[in-house]
Parts: sequence; C-alpha cells; structure tokens
Amino acid sequence: MISFFSRRALPTCTLVALFVAAPSSAHAQSSFDFSIPNIMRGPEHVGREPQNVSWSADGKWLYFQWAPAGAPWDAPLRPYRVQPVAGATPVEVSDAHMDTVAALIADGPLSRDRMRRAVATGGDLYLVNTKTGTARRLTQTVAFENDPRFSADEQHLLFVRDGNAFALELATGAVRQLTDIRSGPAPRDSARATGMRGALERQQRELFGVIRDQQRADSVRKAQRDAALARALPSVHLPMGERLAQLSVSPSLRSAVLLTASNPPGQPRLTQVPNYVTASGFTEEIGSRTKVGDGTVRFRAYRVSLATGAMSPLWVINGDSTRAAAQVRAMGWSDDGSAALISATTPDFKWRYLTTVQDTGSVRVLEALNDTAWVGGPCGSCMGWLNDGRVWFASEASGYAHLYSANRDGSERTTMTSGTWEVERAELSPDGRTFLLHTSEESPFVRHAYRMSIAGGARTKLTREHGGHTVVMSPDGARFADVFSTSNTPPELYVAMANGSAATQLTTSTSVAFRSRTWLKPAIVKIPASDGVQVPARLYTPQDMGAQPNGAAVIFVHGAGYMHNVHDFWSSYSREYLFNQYLASKGYVVLDVDYRASAGYGRDWRTAIYRFMGGRDLQDQVDASKYLAKEYGIDPERVGMYGGSYGGFMTLMALFTAPKSFGAGAALRSVTDWAHYNHGYTGGILNLPQGDSLAYGRSSPIFFASGLEDPLLMAHGMVDTNVHFQDIVRLSQRLIELGKTGWELAVYPVEDHGFVRPDSWTDEYRRIYELFARTIGPNGTKAKR
Repeated sequence: MISFFSRRALPTCTLVALFVAAPSSAHAQSSFDFSIPNIMRGPEHVGREPQNVSWSADGKWLYFQWAPAGAPWDAPLRPYRVQPVAGATPVEVSDAHMDTVAALIADGPLSRDRMRRAVATGGDLYLVNTKTGTARRLTQTVAFENDPRFSADEQHLLFVRDGNAFALELATGAVRQLTDIRSGPAPRDSARATGMRGALERQQRELFGVIRDQQRADSVRKAQRDAALARALPSVHLPMGERLAQLSVSPSLRSAVLLTASNPPGQPRLTQVPNYVTASGFTEEIGSRTKVGDGTVRFRAYRVSLATGAMSPLWVINGDSTRAAAQVRAMGWSDDGSAALISATTPDFKWRYLTTVQDTGSVRVLEALNDTAWVGGPCGSCMGWLNDGRVWFASEASGYAHLYSANRDGSERTTMTSGTWEVERAELSPDGRTFLLHTSEESPFVRHAYRMSIAGGARTKLTREHGGHTVVMSPDGARFADVFSTSNTPPELYVAMANGSAATQLTTSTSVAFRSRTWLKPAIVKIPASDGVQVPARLYTPQDMGAQPNGAAVIFVHGAGYMHNVHDFWSSYSREYLFNQYLASKGYVVLDVDYRASAGYGRDWRTAIYRFMGGRDLQDQVDASKYLAKEYGIDPERVGMYGGSYGGFMTLMALFTAPKSFGAGAALRSVTDWAHYNHGYTGGILNLPQGDSLAYGRSSPIFFASGLEDPLLMAHGMVDTNVHFQDIVRLSQRLIELGKTGWELAVYPVEDHGFVRPDSWTDEYRRIYELFARTIGPNGTKAKR
C-alpha cells in the first residue's frame, strides 16, 4: 500500500561540524514560524532529497536530481552536478548537457576486462570506455532499444527492440535480428476436404485439366515459399491470448527465455475516478485499476531455440509447465550463456521458486521458498550470478532477509549473512569480488553500508555516522557518495573515502529558517505488547518542547503497512514529524508506533496480519494506549489517533472496534473495505474476497461502523487513484444509514492519494488539530467528564 509525502545554503562542511553547531534544545529561539500553515509548506523548508545519484565514468563528478533550498513547493527536480571535493558547489546543468553525459553516468553490464560498459539511455545504445570516460554511440533510431548485454565471446552486443532480440557486431556495427515474435498461433495450410466435399474435389480434378494445372502451380509456389522461409529467420508465434512481457537472449546466441502475460477469461473492470476541477469545465474520468481478485494477470515462461524458432514451456513453478504465475522475471544469464536465472511467484503468493534454465532447456529448482502467509520481505530482487557460475540471492528462509549462494542446481548452499537483522539492499561490485550491502545489522533503527566478500563472512563497515545511509560507490571503489540523514536533519549528499575518513557535505537543501531551529530527536521506547513482544515507538513529549503536559496524548499511525518509520534517520513523513512536535509543544504526548506488519523486524513481524488486518496490528495500538495510561497517567478517552492510508484504516478500526482505548480519531485517505483495494497488495495478505470472505469481513472497517462512539474526522482526496474516493463515500453512506453522529468528512477536490498543495495540507492538519483540541484537549469535551 502506498502513501506519499514530501522533504540551501550553509557553507560546505564536514558532517561532524554540522552537528556541533546545533543549539541544545528543541525550543531554542529561532526565526522559524512554528505554525501549521508554515509546517505544511513541506519541501520549501525541509528541502528535497538528492535523488538518482550517479558518478561520471571518470569519477570526477556526481550527478543527481535536486531542487535547491528555498525553491517553491511545486518546483520540479532538475539535474545538478558537483565535484566530490570539499568546498564544491552544486551547479544546475542543462538538458542538453545531460544528453551529452547520459551514457557516461548510466549503469549497465561491464565487459570481463572492465574496460567497456554497455548502456541504454534515451532509447539508444552506447558503449562506454571506462578508462577514457568516452562513449561510442551504437544506435540512433526512433525505435526503443534496451537491455544491452555482451555475448559470451564479447564480439556482439545483444539488445531488445520492439519486442524482438537483436545482435550488434561491435567490430563492424552490423545488426542481425535474432527473433521474430508474433502474436497469435502460426497460420496453417488448408486441410484437404473429406467426405462429400472431398469426393467433389476429386471429381473436379479428374474432369478438368485447368484444375490440375492450378494445383500443380500452387504446389510449386508452396515449395518455393517453404524453402525461402527455411532460409529466413524462423517466426515464433505466441499462444492465443498471451502477449510478450519479457525477452532475454542467451549470450551463447543459442536460445532465449520468453515470458508472456495474459488475462483470465472475462473483461476485467477498471475503476473510473471522476476529476471535477478541470480546464475544460467538464467532469473527466481517470482510468484507475481493478479491484482485488478481478482480472489478475498471469505469466508463463518459455524457451525459444534461435536456430529453429521452436518454443517450449519452462517448468518454473514446481515442475509444472501448465501452471501460470502471479509474477515471473528473468534475472539474467551466466556470463557464458549456459543458464538463465528465473524468479517465479505462485498466484496465491505463498511460493517463490528460483530456477536455473540451462541453455538446452532443462530446469533446476535452486530454491523453493514457502510462506504459509505470503512470500515477501526486503531485497526481493537481490539475486544474480557470481563469476564462478554460482548464483547469489536473498531469502527470508531464516525468518530474516539474508544472502545465500548455491550451485545452479541448488546444491552446496552457502549462508553469506545471518542474524536477527536484515539485508535491505545488495549489489555485486563491478569486479564481481565483493558486495555492497545496506543492512540493519547494527540496529533496526539505523541503516549502514558495508562491503563483504562474495564468500560471505566478515563485513567492513563503510559509513560512520549514526543515522540512515544510502551509498553509491565510485567507479574505482575508493570513494562513495552518501545520501545521509538523522532523525532531525533531512537527507543531504555527502562524499567520503572508503577507508573510513569523515564525510564531506556537498548539498544543503533546507531553508535558512528551518536550520535556525533545532528539531527534536524523538526517543525510541519499547511498548510491552499483550503477547509479550516489545514494540518500538518514537516518543515526543511536552517536556522535550519546553511545554507543560495537558493530560492528553496522540498516536500517529504510519501508512503503507509494510513500512519502517521508527528509526534514527529522516522520516518519509516529514510533515507529520513536524506536526507531532507541534502537538507536543501544545502539551500532548505523541507516540509513533512500528506496529506489527511494519518493515525492518523480520518475517514473523511482517506476516502477523495475515488474514486479519486490524487484528494484531491494532492490538499494538491498544497496548500503546495502555502504555500511555501506565507511564503518563493519561485516560484512554483522552488518547487521539491519526494517520493516512493504512494509518487511516487503522484509525477507523480503532474507533469502530476498540472505542474504550481511544477518544477521537482522524482517518485520512483510508481503506474502508479491502475488497475494493488492489490485487498485488491485498491478495497476499487476505487471499481473495471470493475465497476468503472471513478475512475480508473481519479486516474491513465498513462492517464495524456501528461501533463508532467517539468523534471522527475523515479526509480524502477526490481524485485518489490509489485508495479511491468511493471508499470513503461508501462508509459515509453506511454511517448515515446507521444514524451515527459526531463524524465529519472533509473532501479535497484536486488531490490524489498523496496531497501536493500546501493549502490542502494546511486545511487537513488544521482540522486534525482542532478535532483534538475540542475533544481530548485540556478544554475539550473528553477532559470535562
């Protein structure tokens, strides 16, 4: 599930100096207007995170997408570059400049000697000389060319154009088409008639010489046509109803893996989202998505012989070539082209098969990962080939996402990482000797980067400062770019030596006013849950803000379900982070809980909501209310809750099914009935509505609306293409029919799922604050009981 959120200039300085300069208290004198309208300016103050960071081929420049400090809230990200040295200033570059360097900063496969890199950018192919930092353009066509790879002998560059595979000879530039893939079954010659019609045809041949002459001429032409076809490229015809999804040719140039997609019988129905505020003055509809269980796409895998065009199904799911998959991806070929790696997930989301397909067509199961809930976790696409022909991959087999390697038949499996922590990202170095890892090894509340040998074992920590790091290594591996943040400083771009030296800051994205105030570093506490588990939460107290407690508390619920928000680096919910401090400054104790189903804590935590969203995850919020009563003496009726998307859903479930633990709630862009959400997210957690009505019935707030006792604010964008506005309209009608009072609905005519306009954000959060003030606040109705 998706929720959206947002994020110049101090002198360039080292990271250490940046922190030393900070004032000592969160309520220190500052020029920042600490008001809801100003907080909701979002990126104008917290800045924009440098994105798509890449090194130039010669390592002399860092390129990234950015908007400088003080840019308007709707300013687009633009390309910038900066030299990776102390004192350098980022400079915006033109689109024309980016066109000239696009190939030099693009990623792509390296030749074995690491002297050449094949890349695709702008729909064309280039060959980059990594030593000189120059690029040779290989194609310039109106067609879209992508997925370049070297052949096994490195004499050709293989690529895909318009759904077919081609080979470009690097020495001459000659291009040869390798496949001729066509939709629908192959045409068949007319069969000779039988019975009465056959008898009439024989009579015609016997009676008339002209018929015999025509048939002889037809036979000669057919023989000539067949001979020409035999000399030409053999065509490959897809099965009826299937369309090409992915094509990957073996570097040996002998075969290809072909993946197809198809829809089940019947016409899936797309939800149409009305857009009311339009330039035309007329209501215009936006095509959105299907609902869970309706019109789900299925995938199949085939091997194609390039010599004959013969197409044979691949048994990538449990040795069954007839069984379709929810998802199939070709994850690359070994360097010699002898085998391809394929990942396939079953339609019920409970099995993931990693298989290797030999160039001859035989299939070996490398790993069959089963989860009684659904297969998931971080690093789902972390897999590939090692230089020695073994396969590496990430798996939750131990209960946490870790790296493994094995022979292509699954034998001699080796555990490369282990422990009660997770690998979040893994990339093989260009020379194939080491991995660059991003993990939670030190703590679930920080993210560091490490180097590790392909044999596994000890890891070398690259990053030093406490917080969250996202690292991109330089071409020579001696330095790294680092987008780094702490819990109270937004992400900035740094550069550091890989030998452990201090990092140098290259960007300053926040406004001067924002930097004039020291923002709170929320304490991380553990809430005792009713099942004995310690649940992490971020805590904001009035004392932290130099305020007096007012006897009330607010629980913020992050969205997305599977998301990590309790950590010591910058939150994706930047506005909520600031708003929580605003609430604390008004006397509220605020908790932000990483409830069950949040990311970062392993498989059991992730799947604790299987077949019951609003079960264990909601109980963690109830236990948070009990924690507030025990530690701060706060009456549960003076505990408010708010959140968006999944957080909005949780707020509804809290007020509908656990009203004695909460006193008021604000549910934003909420799912009210999971049978109306999408398939990819919901189908794994709750199965399908037509087959598991119990799971959907007990997980959907609309069925519990009769339990509403406390004040409720609902807010929703009217052009929400993720959680449709229809969701909240249906719940509103249900509340009306139940005769419920004390609820209100605020609608935002021009907003999608993630709000964009500051005036919309301001109106929404003003309403949330006023709701708490008049209900659980010191002068509210709940305080006067």
